Amino acid sequence: MPRISSSFLVAALSAVVACAPAERDRPNIIFIFADDHAAQAVGAYGGRLASLDPTPNIDRLAQEGMLFRNAFVTNAICAPSRAVILTGKHSHLNSVPTNAERFDSSQVTFAQLLRDAGYETAIVGKWHLKSEPVGFDYWEVLPGQGSYYNPEFRTAQGTVQDTGYVTDIITDKVLDWLGRGRLGDRPFMLMYQHKAPHREWSPGPQHLNQYDDIDIPEPATLFDDYSGRSSAAREQEMTIAVHQHLAYDSKVWPDPEMEEDWGTQAAQRLRDRMTADQLAAWDVAYGPKNDALRRAGLTGDDLTRWKYQRYMKDYLRAIASVDDNLGRLLDYLDHSGLAENTVVIYTSDQGFFLGEHGWYDKRWMYEESLRMPLIVRWPGAIEPGSEDSHLVQNLDFAETFLDLAGVAVPEAMQGRSLVPLLMGERPSDWRDAIYYHYYEFPAVHQVQRHYGIRTDRYKLIHYYLIDEWELFDLEQDPDELRSVYDAAEYADIVTELKERLARLRALYDVPEDDRVP
Repeated sequence: MPRISSSFLVAALSAVVACAPAERDRPNIIFIFADDHAAQAVGAYGGRLASLDPTPNIDRLAQEGMLFRNAFVTNAICAPSRAVILTGKHSHLNSVPTNAERFDSSQVTFAQLLRDAGYETAIVGKWHLKSEPVGFDYWEVLPGQGSYYNPEFRTAQGTVQDTGYVTDIITDKVLDWLGRGRLGDRPFMLMYQHKAPHREWSPGPQHLNQYDDIDIPEPATLFDDYSGRSSAAREQEMTIAVHQHLAYDSKVWPDPEMEEDWGTQAAQRLRDRMTADQLAAWDVAYGPKNDALRRAGLTGDDLTRWKYQRYMKDYLRAIASVDDNLGRLLDYLDHSGLAENTVVIYTSDQGFFLGEHGWYDKRWMYEESLRMPLIVRWPGAIEPGSEDSHLVQNLDFAETFLDLAGVAVPEAMQGRSLVPLLMGERPSDWRDAIYYHYYEFPAVHQVQRHYGIRTDRYKLIHYYLIDEWELFDLEQDPDELRSVYDAAEYADIVTELKERLARLRALYDVPEDDRVP
């Protein structure tokens, strides 16, 4: 064996020492991703729910970092949003335009590029892309939508099952990886991805009775009649009044009259996977509420109001667990010393309707569905308590992560790094419009396929299978109740927006026939 000279060892040690500061300077990245968490259900964004103080730990991130006022999704449905984030490419180019497709893991993702650049990469929680995660040193993900209670997880070694509540368990796994699982000598990128608050909006044991004694404020449009808009708004199947069955939220009691209802079946599956103690606590919480509903005999608007209250309370209860567990993570980062050099991002896969327009899902280009919460904390770089109003999208996340790590962004990616915005810059060439495209029709909720453009003031939407258009002046009509597409005074705006929309479609290489890839 050849002898290694002392001069060689000194030189090698010097090289390691010289590299160490640069390695430390590359920040760790923790991407916290909720499912269906609407911006209007984050306290820091204000609105009718802010007085309930629903998200104190998420609000802490906003106080210590930057809140984005105009963050939007490219395609408001679960799997497509995730594919956009991984690839930095619109749905028609990344293999996942709807929830039906399997993610093509052969394409370049930011996770692969970060790992190649020396980052340790991990993903824990909801994946929802059918294929196995690629580009991650460690992964433990829910199969499909996953389960709220006693969930299974897919791992590289096979499927495992844990006992407990999914939001708590995902956080346990994240903290275990941070504390014991990672190597510790490299910067890391962690995707910490919750199932909650996706339906069936099943709360955790600590929050089963939260909000019992209060009424959740109703949106002004709870009883929207959909006049003044296209036929698409009228013909959907996602109203609380008609389509949200009493069994739909999985809190239903076994009811012989509804045994064929799929919601009742889902509720029974939830009960079947609970432990005896979990089920006992569940029935103590929901049994009296269900009995009271039976006795009340509600119909019409009164029943709709009851369903709205049940839906919203369970939705917010599920979010309460997400927020609790974010607090656990932030405490760990503080106590471990990791907080100083870790970028923490909180967002969701898209927005969600919380009774606005009488609805309870997403999919639309309307604001409640289109808008995402986005909050970023980066100690020493972001001005605490700052806000940004540029038009940004989930299309920009991959580029941002790469930029944070000093990794070149591939030309094929279609978004832009948010790092300049995080640093308080105001780029003169930042986009002044975003492109949106929803493909999943015919499908559950029957929301027509549509694409469109949104600027700081206007939104133009084309439901292309039925060739109907909507134009909204968001300054005059923030609730999007009256399309002004046919109004003479907006004719020039329509012409201009159609031209800009065509340019965006060309920029993003959208097929002219709007086919689902």
